[in-house]
Amino acid sequence: MVLPLELLQHLKPSDFTTQLEYDACQKRILKILEAGLLVHPHLPLDNSQTAPQRLRQILHTASGKPIEIGKQSESMNILRNVVTSLACRSFDGSMSDTCHWADGVPLNLHLYRILLQACFDVNDESSVIDEVDEVLDQIKKTWVVLGINQVFHNLCFLWVLFNQYISTGEIEDDLVFATEKMLVEVEKDANSTNDPAYSKILCSTLSLVLDWAEKMLQRYHETFYRGNLDLMRCVLSLGISAAQILDSGKKNKELDVACSRVDTYIRSSLRSAFSQEREKVISSRKSSKNQRSPLPLLSILAQNICDLAFNEKEIYSSVLKRWHPVPTGVAVATLHACFAKELKRFVSGISELNPEAIQVLLAAEKLEKDLVEMAVADSLDSEDGGKATIQEMAPYETQAVITNFVKSWIQTRVDRLREWVDRNLEQEEWNPQVNKGRFAPSAVEVLRIMDETLEAFFLLPIPMHPLLLPELMCGLDQCLQNYIVKAKSGCGSRTTFIPTLPPLTRCAAASKFSPFKKKDRVPTSPGKKFQNGNKHEDDFFSVPRLCLRINTLYNITKELEALEKRTKTNLRKSGFARDENVASGNFVISVSSCTEGMRQLSEASAYKIVFQELRPVLGDYLYTGETSSSRIEPFLQEVERYLEIISVTVHERVRTRVITDVMKASFEGFMLVLLAGGPHRVFALQDAPIIEEDFKLLTDLFWSNGDGLPLDLIDKLSPTVTGVISLFKMGTDELAEQLKQVVLDSNGASAKSRMPLPPTTGQWGPNEPNTILRVLCNRNDKVASKFLKRTFDLPKKA
Repeated sequence: MVLPLELLQHLKPSDFTTQLEYDACQKRILKILEAGLLVHPHLPLDNSQTAPQRLRQILHTASGKPIEIGKQSESMNILRNVVTSLACRSFDGSMSDTCHWADGVPLNLHLYRILLQACFDVNDESSVIDEVDEVLDQIKKTWVVLGINQVFHNLCFLWVLFNQYISTGEIEDDLVFATEKMLVEVEKDANSTNDPAYSKILCSTLSLVLDWAEKMLQRYHETFYRGNLDLMRCVLSLGISAAQILDSGKKNKELDVACSRVDTYIRSSLRSAFSQEREKVISSRKSSKNQRSPLPLLSILAQNICDLAFNEKEIYSSVLKRWHPVPTGVAVATLHACFAKELKRFVSGISELNPEAIQVLLAAEKLEKDLVEMAVADSLDSEDGGKATIQEMAPYETQAVITNFVKSWIQTRVDRLREWVDRNLEQEEWNPQVNKGRFAPSAVEVLRIMDETLEAFFLLPIPMHPLLLPELMCGLDQCLQNYIVKAKSGCGSRTTFIPTLPPLTRCAAASKFSPFKKKDRVPTSPGKKFQNGNKHEDDFFSVPRLCLRINTLYNITKELEALEKRTKTNLRKSGFARDENVASGNFVISVSSCTEGMRQLSEASAYKIVFQELRPVLGDYLYTGETSSSRIEPFLQEVERYLEIISVTVHERVRTRVITDVMKASFEGFMLVLLAGGPHRVFALQDAPIIEEDFKLLTDLFWSNGDGLPLDLIDKLSPTVTGVISLFKMGTDELAEQLKQVVLDSNGASAKSRMPLPPTTGQWGPNEPNTILRVLCNRNDKVASKFLKRTFDLPKKA
């Protein structure tokens, strides 16, 4: 029996309210016949047969004019004959007793799905009726007519359940749970069925299920929460099972398909969640733009992302773990990569270190630490121990970024200080009258800048102060060393001021030549008040200015000690008490340079005083002509005047050093007058007491009745001079014999035939050959002159 044909035969216009309703019903029945016999036939149509074409003509005519349905109606008889010939066809071409009008795919499935809709309550379409089992039993009786079996039933029922869940607004989760159970049966059927028609419908149906599931799972953070994780598990199961069935013809293993899909869902959803968090933070900042936030935008985002990661681990990973070995690891790796892009963009826009940049970088460091810890914890039981996940998380290297920025910050400030030193030293006058503090203002400013730079360094909110402090202090130390070197440059040294020794000669008539003055200089008369030979009191390297330089270097050493203590205090305040040692010894170069600079400046000052400033009363006057008429008193008066200047100008902690150097220079100048005083000076044996007395006056000046230098220090430096004076007490013959003996001792037997001229070593002493020779050269008697002529062929004094 062809049911639509029988309905058409038995339904009458009187069964309907209006003729239009009857006509519409007739057209619907004819449409079913068209679908079952022409569009979706059980067996393919044979184009050589006339029945299909005849049915098309009847249906075309009926679309404009209803068919007469009476029993004796010719049109009805023609329709019945044509429908029967098409419905009763068989595979071998013979007529069959079975009618096939509704079992062509997919019409039969469509009709069957309509029948399955009866399982739902008409008043509440999201609910299944209580009599669902009885209804299904009745529906299954249509399998013979529709060509349905258990396999198609399972697939159709899966679709009906799924479609009902979607069409009713996804409010009844029991429907999707039932769909999941049905999919288990469908999966079994798919593995055991090779029907091409079934496979086609299966792929079409599961593709729709998979598309729906993936749309939810690719943004599962927007749909699922702690209260509906069962639904998430169900949707995951639907999507993954559908994907596995669709991929069953491929070589991928099921675990690979599931793992790959879940991996994609995690990454997609986390990227979406990250973007939403980012937009949320930006919107929040814009809405509160008038309220100053203590945290930079990326710092807030880093905290939010950390919270998101912990929520992922706590809420979603337990569900995802069923299909993926390390869901938390994949999630945190995704968040790590998303934040990396934002951080890279932020860092590229930083021109110099600032508090906001440091806050962001430290927040990024904390975020990375938390994410890595979560990834490691999630990967403990994985095959590779999480190695792949960790490798995927390219380090932010925030410490390196901060370090590079801090190093740049350090370099900028060191360069500024270096430029400042060069510029201001050129303007420094070293004028003690202007600088009442007895220190150069340029040095005070350099130390102030250094102190402020270190204070600013410790205000940087960074975690590596002890690591980078030595680099900063080293840079500052180099700048300060540059200052010290330039502060002492050009000031001269001992050799700068000691005159060249005149050639050796023997006594004769007096000469006016002196190595201490120009040839045209007239010796100062002992009765005339001495005037300083230096006419330029404002000389850039005058003694008071040299003393100011000494004070400045001393002040630098003291301030560096205080600066080092403040640095250690800052380390403790910053929480690095254990790292105090890094603040020690970083200014060792500057301290050492200051110490050496003070030594050089002190020595230069002393020798400048003795050999340049006091040349008129020492080199040009002392013992010229008659020894008793040109004694040491004028020199002592001027030395005392300079000692007063030093006492007033030089800091008390380095004053002794400078006065000691003046004493050493005075002793050396006194000896040079005796040994290399030039043609103006000759000495007789009876002059020895005068010389000895004058030297005693000189030492007394520096002792100053106990108020000057310590007596033991004077006694330590005096023996060389007293030893030379002892030679002046010796007779000429005794001196000649002593000279022969020391030369013989120095040169051996070769000196017996002809005594070599002892070289000038500058190491004066009673047993030094050149010293004895010079005493003989200045001895005013014939015996000495003949000895020198005979032994060394020395010329007479000019």
